[in-house]
Amino acid sequence: MKERILKIKLLIMDVDGVLTDGRIVYGDHGDELKFFDVQDGFGLVMLRRAGIVTVVISANKSRVNQRRSKELHISKIYQNVKDKLKMFEKVAKKFKVSHEEVCYIGDDLIDAPVLARVGFAVAVPNAVEAVKEIVHYVTTRPGGRGAVREVSDLILKTQLKWINVTERYFQ
Repeated sequence: MKERILKIKLLIMDVDGVLTDGRIVYGDHGDELKFFDVQDGFGLVMLRRAGIVTVVISANKSRVNQRRSKELHISKIYQNVKDKLKMFEKVAKKFKVSHEEVCYIGDDLIDAPVLARVGFAVAVPNAVEAVKEIVHYVTTRPGGRGAVREVSDLILKTQLKWINVTERYFQ
């Protein structure tokens, strides 16, 4: 697993079920509410500081997803994507990375074709069983509750970038 993580230059993730717990709440006026974990967000900020590119590919289209991605300075967000494999190929080409240099975090069958091709495939524990069976790593923290932070920390520590990114907080 270490050899896979050392190659990572790009992190791609789903939103619903990965950056959130998968639940969507609708208000009386059509408002859409989702819950994001601030520690996940900070993990993505640290990855960016370490030079790791972050991208979101979601099958759904949501202003909430767009807003959170913008707040976190995620490099690119692709929404309403029905063929994630095709989009993954475009993203890899755009950022000039090989499949081996990509970590992907997913939770459902729509993510499986991408998970089967990336260098470091990750599922959250709330993922469907078929997805958990094909990945290299299943997080201990659930989607929307620290899973992305767990992966961020794992990448930073394995690539020996953790100290450089976090030293400002320990002075």
